Amino acid sequence: MKKYVITSVLIGSVLVLSACKPVDWAEQQWNSAFNNDSKDEKAEKQNDNKQQQDEPKDETPSETDGTGEQDQQADLPWLNETVTVSGDGKAIVQNLDDMLIVANKERNLPEDYEPADLVIPNVPFPFKEDLPKKKLRKEAASSVEMLFKAAEEQGLELLAQSGYRSYDTQVSIFAYNADQFGEEKANQTSAQPGQSEHQTGLSLDVTSPQVNYELVEKFGETKEGKWLAENAYKYGFIIRYLKGKEDITGYQYEPWHLRYVGKEHAKEIHERGITLEEYLEKP
Repeated sequence: MKKYVITSVLIGSVLVLSACKPVDWAEQQWNSAFNNDSKDEKAEKQNDNKQQQDEPKDETPSETDGTGEQDQQADLPWLNETVTVSGDGKAIVQNLDDMLIVANKERNLPEDYEPADLVIPNVPFPFKEDLPKKKLRKEAASSVEMLFKAAEEQGLELLAQSGYRSYDTQVSIFAYNADQFGEEKANQTSAQPGQSEHQTGLSLDVTSPQVNYELVEKFGETKEGKWLAENAYKYGFIIRYLKGKEDITGYQYEPWHLRYVGKEHAKEIHERGITLEEYLEKP
């Protein structure tokens, strides 16, 4: 208010002494005084707005949707969604390159299927011949090398006995077992052609000197067999055919038969004590 009084006195004094246009000049001075005040008020309002914007907002954290685990499960290759039925009624597996591929008595691999990335892992075998059964898919081969190294550091002696088998090789193996033990017994211990996990290149039979390099149930009682049962999952492998799960897998207990599925899946399957079929059965 003092500002306006001083301005009015000055204007009045000048009007008395000046010969200029009093009204126009006074109006300009009066408007100038008010305009300056408006600018000051505007600046103060802008500062207040800026301070309000700069102040941290008390926001309530958004709740997580909790769908991480559900999303992961939704991505699994469910058993009933990964086969097609052929003209002769056979269910043919479609997700051939999937690390969670399942071949069993109800799911058949194509006769001509052979993984494209088969390699020979750097692990010991009880034979010297360079046979196809030394091979595994690349990811499984790399992981089994780490598994064997860890076993060796524990003073254990593991040997790889049989990895990849072609469809034609399985024809010969099943025919031999059926001839030796009868077809019913062969079905419990050997896969029909096209139904063998070995054809996927993700399975490996292992053995040890304690069982004379054989593939027998007694292997599960050896220190190597016990170590595998407790630690194979850490390297992405599961014991594929568990004791007490014969009605689900269709095969007798095989403590020597490793199946690669990847660390994350192997851990969950191991901790839940279930089979691959149960893991991939859509809820």
